[in-house]
Amino acid sequence: MSADTTSTNPVVQAVVSGAAPQQARMAAARGLLPVPQDVMLELLVALREDADADIARAADETLAAQEPASLLGAASEASTAPPVLSYLASRPGLAREVQESLALNASTPDEAVAALARATAEGAVLELVSVNQQRLIRAPAIIDAVLANPARTPDAERRVRETRREFFEKERGARQVADELRARGMGAAAEFVETAESFAAAEGLSAEDAWLIAEHIEVWDVDEMSAEAGTAAPERIALIRRIMLMKVKDRIKLGMKGDREARSILIRDPNKIVATAVINNPRITDQEVEAIAAMRTVSDEVLRLIAMHRGWARQYPIIHNLARNPRTPLPTSIGILPRLYTKDLKTLGQNRNVSDAVRRQALRLATTRGH
Repeated sequence: MSADTTSTNPVVQAVVSGAAPQQARMAAARGLLPVPQDVMLELLVALREDADADIARAADETLAAQEPASLLGAASEASTAPPVLSYLASRPGLAREVQESLALNASTPDEAVAALARATAEGAVLELVSVNQQRLIRAPAIIDAVLANPARTPDAERRVRETRREFFEKERGARQVADELRARGMGAAAEFVETAESFAAAEGLSAEDAWLIAEHIEVWDVDEMSAEAGTAAPERIALIRRIMLMKVKDRIKLGMKGDREARSILIRDPNKIVATAVINNPRITDQEVEAIAAMRTVSDEVLRLIAMHRGWARQYPIIHNLARNPRTPLPTSIGILPRLYTKDLKTLGQNRNVSDAVRRQALRLATTRGH
């Protein structure tokens, strides 16, 4: 069988391989063969590369004349031939619905998704691309494509950057990581990473553990810094390392009963059950919750639970932070908007860090109140 088609139809194989007469190949290029739509699309895509320029041109013209519904169906089907999906991903002016179907179709080749992410002008499509972490890990070129696209939304950028940091950047050398941390203004964390090699030799700490500890060091918190040396407090590092070695059930217990120091670490735990245990800690203060509501490093489930808490939902600074936080689930953010002051709605409507849907709804509410 020709490498250019997956069809088992002998007529299709003959057309694509060149064994069929030129007249039959031209009929196929014009869409005149009595074959199913999916087979015809596969034929047309293959014939675009035909050595006969007239046949290639006819195939291109027939593809350009295909109905949008037909293209949407092909983009949605897992059985669609990969060359057809690749062609659609590279086709300019494709309807947003077709682009979204391509992004969601597990059969779309990774390189085709990367091409789509580079070329699309639809932020919603980039968001769909960014949520498929497995594909991003498998094909990091997609991450680069999303970040290079000016149409990317804040959510899409955040997701791909988180994936890059989690699965690729942690593998780099300590010096390179330290340089990046220092460029972000995280001097204490950078210093810790630079000394992690000797720390590991003495304590049995892995390089990955060192990175995780560095991420938890809050250099903006003067209580956690040595005023003279400008380094992270050893007590905080020790606590973080001890927490990292705990089993999940022990981290949950600490989240429920621990002090402010433990809560500030566990609220960022990747396990949602651990992080939500912190929210249920009876010792947590309103000031802590207000700060958590603004964090972009916490689980979206934590933010949803904060919004559902009757006491916290009545405190304006908390709901205002939730509305501005791009990590807050979209339904939660939309539900909060009617409770915001008009001036804050107008500001939120210009905030490029939140989703398009939140911005639009905020402006709509502000406009309605102005009439």
